[in-house]
Amino acid sequence: MTIPIDVRAEDPAGADALALVAELSAALGAITGDSGQASFDVADVRGPRACFALARDAHGRALGCGALRPLEGDVAEVKRMFARPGTRGVGSAVLRFLEVEAARHGYLAVRLSTRLVNGRAVGFYERHGYRRIPGYGRYAGSEVSVCFEKALPG
Repeated sequence: MTIPIDVRAEDPAGADALALVAELSAALGAITGDSGQASFDVADVRGPRACFALARDAHGRALGCGALRPLEGDVAEVKRMFARPGTRGVGSAVLRFLEVEAARHGYLAVRLSTRLVNGRAVGFYERHGYRRIPGYGRYAGSEVSVCFEKALPG
């Protein structure tokens, strides 16, 4: 049985958003040794052509999150993707929402980076049509990161 998931843009400083980002940071710390917090700034997802998405179940419980921020020109970056353990379909729903928002804002592609050691995330993005690209920005030349890109319908 599929549980309905409602994904909407919400305030990244809201209590549920902060709790999910803290859970993500702890999970990333356990998997990779780095929380990833240094590569995320809330101000980046509050401006034009940006958003912070929260997924909730039918009872309003926060299940997952993700963010979209401008990267360069017609390319956006996906940040802080997270689904609480034990949930199904949450990550896919959040990613789909972010891709639709990116296209709506006029982006032609979205990029993201994750750690190679995070095999679950690498597989997730590959299953969702993301292709590996050379490291960009702060990830250029990184031995521990893998970068992805997906073209959006334009």
